[in-house]
Amino acid sequence: MSGIQIEVRKLSELRHPDRNARLHPEKQIVELKRSLQKNGQTRLFVIDENNVIWIGNGLYQAMQELGYEEAYCIVKTGMTEIDKKKLMYSDNRIFDLGVDDMAAFDAFVAELGDELDVPGYDDDLLRSLLSDPDEVDEMMSSYGLITEEKKEEISGAAETYRREEHERVAQPVSGTNVGNTEEAQPEGRYVLCPKCGEKIWL
Repeated sequence: MSGIQIEVRKLSELRHPDRNARLHPEKQIVELKRSLQKNGQTRLFVIDENNVIWIGNGLYQAMQELGYEEAYCIVKTGMTEIDKKKLMYSDNRIFDLGVDDMAAFDAFVAELGDELDVPGYDDDLLRSLLSDPDEVDEMMSSYGLITEEKKEEISGAAETYRREEHERVAQPVSGTNVGNTEEAQPEGRYVLCPKCGEKIWL
């Protein structure tokens, strides 16, 4: 028979499952640590009687990196191995099914004022949402522009590749007449990458 109780457990006693259903990139761990530093532990781990974490593995990693020694856990006993895996997958999936109410989010951001330190969100993104139309127009007007220095870098790279291609084609190729560059030309069309000058065959 299964049971549930809340306990404080040492992090050193807990462990990840053999295979976790969710990957936790560094960006997420950074934001989890920001949340812990600002708010403390606000979500409980769900573990089994063997101290395996079935919900909260990313939080566990973040708490370890911050030097936490203990954590609040829901200890769920009596589950089969299939039950444990279904619990892990369903928790991840159900969370993903949520949809943001953008009108409520916009109102929330407006209420923040200058308090833009919100774990999970980039300060610049939130600040841009508070910008007036003129500021947005100014930011968008410079989007995608290339500096003169970047133009020279792109042109230089393209010229280097054109010169190397010309020299390669001008060299005699085994089985062909010297100077017959027409037979040495590769077939097909290509364009030069504007960033590095490398040929992209079409």
